[in-house]
This record gives sequence, C-alpha cells and structure tokens, in this order.
Amino acid sequence: MQLFYKITSLLFALSLISTVTVANSHMTNPDDPGQFNHQFAQVNGIKMHYVDEGDGPAIVLLHGFPLSWYSWRNQIPALVDAGYRVIVPDQRGYGQTEAPEDVHAYDITKLTGDVVGLLNHLEIKSAVVAGWDWGTPVAWTTAQLRPDLVRGLVMVSTPYHPRGEVTHSEFWEKAFGSKGLIFYQEYFQAPGVVEKEYEDVAYVMRSTLNALSASALPNEQWRFVLKPGETMQDLMVEPKKLPAWLTPQVLDYYVEQFTMAGFTGSLNWYRNLDRNWELTSFLAGAKIQQPTLFMAGEEDPGIKWGKAAYDHMEEMVPNLYKKVLITDAAHMAPEEQPETVNALLIDFLNQL
Repeated sequence: MQLFYKITSLLFALSLISTVTVANSHMTNPDDPGQFNHQFAQVNGIKMHYVDEGDGPAIVLLHGFPLSWYSWRNQIPALVDAGYRVIVPDQRGYGQTEAPEDVHAYDITKLTGDVVGLLNHLEIKSAVVAGWDWGTPVAWTTAQLRPDLVRGLVMVSTPYHPRGEVTHSEFWEKAFGSKGLIFYQEYFQAPGVVEKEYEDVAYVMRSTLNALSASALPNEQWRFVLKPGETMQDLMVEPKKLPAWLTPQVLDYYVEQFTMAGFTGSLNWYRNLDRNWELTSFLAGAKIQQPTLFMAGEEDPGIKWGKAAYDHMEEMVPNLYKKVLITDAAHMAPEEQPETVNALLIDFLNQL
C-alpha cells in the first residue's frame, strides 16, 4: 500500500510538470508578441488591452514610458512557471489600450482606477502589483488607496517618494529654472511640441531605449536637463551599437506600438503632475504599508537623481523586504538582466 501511494504521488507530480510544460509551450520565444494570450476589457470607461497568462495568485505588471506591456515579456513565462497568474496591461494611452483626448483623463485617479477596474473585471480579490518607471507611482498609489486589493508591492527603477511640499512646476523652477535650465518633464508640458519632435518613431525608440540602458556610451546616455534653446531632439543620440536585448524584432514591435498609438497619451501622464499633487493632499507623508520589493539597475540614472528617496526608503516603506541594485543594468533592468529580475520577483512572491 505504501508503494502504491509513492507511485501515485510520483504520477501526480509528473502530471503537474506535464501540465505546466503544456500550458507554457506557446511562450517559447517571449520576443514574439503573438505567443501571448491577449485580451480586451471595458475598464474604467476605456477599452484596455492586456495579457493574461497562468493560474494561481495574481501579479499585475505595470510598465512605464516609453514602454508597453511588451517590456515585461521576459518576466511573464518565468512567473507563470513559478505558479502565478500574470496580468500585464497596456496602460491608458499606450499600445492597443484606448487613449482619451482629454488631458485630465490621465491623472492619477484615472490611472489607479484602471488597475482597480481591471482587477474587478477579472474578479481578482487580491494581487501583488509591480510598477516600473511611471508604472511605479501608479502601483504604490493603488496600494495606498486600495490596501484591500494590493497585498504586496514591487517597485522597479523608481524609489518611493511621498508627495512633496510644493507642486512639480514650483520645484522645477527652483531647482532648474533659476539656473536657466529646463527639466525634461517640464519640457513635456506643452501639448504638441514633443509629439512633433517624436515623429520619427524608429529613431526615438532606438535612441531612447539605448540611452536608458547600461550599454549606452557616455555621450548616448539619457540627460534629464535641457540647456537654453535645446529640444528633445538634442537629447537623443543615434547609438553606435544597439544593446544586445534590443534585437530587430524587439525594436520593430516597440516602433509599431508607438506608431499606432502615438505619443500624446503617454505624454499626457506628465501633463498631470501638478494636478496629481493637487488631488492627493490626503497622501502627504503617507508610508507604504504592504510588503515591498525594490530593485533597479546599478547604473539607473533615476537612482542617481532620486538618491535621497532611495536612501530613506526604509523609513517610508517600513515593510521593505529588499532593495537591490542589479549589476550591468540601468533603467531597463527587466530587459537587460531578466534572469536576475525574475529570480528576485519569484523569491518575493514565494515569501508572500
């Protein structure tokens, strides 16, 4: 009888392995967007595109600028294999998700509402929410406003910084305007200006994605500040050589997505920064209470500019599980070092 139970247990384990293999057999090449399970839903007043893979506890992956759901493609199969359900939307204004015309349709209440609406649509009662770049403040604000839905938080590249004492515009003027400089986010404010400069989508994506990676040469690296008379075109440099992860297939998909959606929707996120400050006075000084993982590339320019937030993270995130700087990576860590990012994510999820 004991032998019977051992054989039965072995067969059950083999069946689970077989099931996982079959379930994930369609994701043998993550660079191919056609291998993923694409879905659409009417969420928070817009039509949202998202990828939905796997079974088990849910994790939502939120991308930043200028990225898309596709930026997380190397994490999806690994998380599914580890036993998790992975939900990866194109956020509002990006890719195949609707891009409303009204600038105010991109304030933080709408962005967090999209995450809540998607979870409600999928009837998911609790999830870990991971954000990267712009996706990070959306993730942490969702965690603050809906702690009943968000059981864990992952922040990639952007350290948590609580609401400041002045608007972003006032801060930019004090920090840069007084020196005759323009912070890039301030330059983004005027509707239509950057869109015109970004008409050559292939060039924008080549130069920007390279500039945000650790392999960029010194003169190719992302600059945060414009000198008087400079435009965003002056900040972009044609790469001598593209990063290894930015293959023609990957680049073509990014170009296709932004050619289709344009840049207005994604730039409108920046055009709501002052509005977000006005809408969130009740979050002044708020701490992140959920268990939290932070990671970034060791050479991420955001860490250099956000050093104070990075250094004081333990104070503002009392349940910080880990904060990790990844070698040989910059702002594009999930693309540059996917195996390291995957291992950190899975370790954190398993602890939860």
